[in-house]
Amino acid sequence: MTNNLRSEKLEIERIIFIGRTYKEYLNMFDLSLPELERKKILDCPAGACSFSAIGRQKGLNIEACDIAYYFNRADLYAKGKEDIQHTIEKMKKSKNNYNWNYFKNIADLKYQRQQALEDCVVDMKRHNNRYTAVSLPELPYCDEAFDIVLSAHFLFMYADRLDYAFHIKCLEELLRVSKKELRIFPLVDLEGHRYAYLDHIIKNLTELGYNINECKVDYEFQTHAHTMLKIVK
Repeated sequence: MTNNLRSEKLEIERIIFIGRTYKEYLNMFDLSLPELERKKILDCPAGACSFSAIGRQKGLNIEACDIAYYFNRADLYAKGKEDIQHTIEKMKKSKNNYNWNYFKNIADLKYQRQQALEDCVVDMKRHNNRYTAVSLPELPYCDEAFDIVLSAHFLFMYADRLDYAFHIKCLEELLRVSKKELRIFPLVDLEGHRYAYLDHIIKNLTELGYNINECKVDYEFQTHAHTMLKIVK
């Protein structure tokens, strides 16, 4: 996933272009195909995930947005391949920080990440208009444009570099473009610690009238990253 803010000079070297698969999305967000049918869905930030690509093949109405999409698609593909290899090499040295029940081994993980990248880039070529370049916390969509918004591996995860004010602005914007609900995964930072201000955010959103559920999901790769926040209007 992309994990950098847009600066005055946006450099591709500062973008991490890695994605999860369609199957991972269903598990991360506790979703099924039937409950996504006939809904307009936004994946933000989508990175090199194949959720949009495979979901579209299954007849789903999905749009993806990410800061990485400001770059040329060919450059992104090359960057994605490099990032996967770099990540895999680092992961070999820290295997104990991950739960290996979902993936068989590092080779399986690499295969899944490469497949997500391939599916994503192919779909970009076919449906370029469904991939929008954005710079959070601002989104170029109308109020309540999507039935459901999914946001993975961005908010809460980079708490060491994205401050509380930025988190609030992003949440407000993601909720603005959602008609029914917003789901966020995971709820921990890069070290596996639960986001320090999460209870405060839940309290404030509840007071504003949102229905909040912190749900355990059937997916855990990073240790302790197995819960999702479901915010319903």
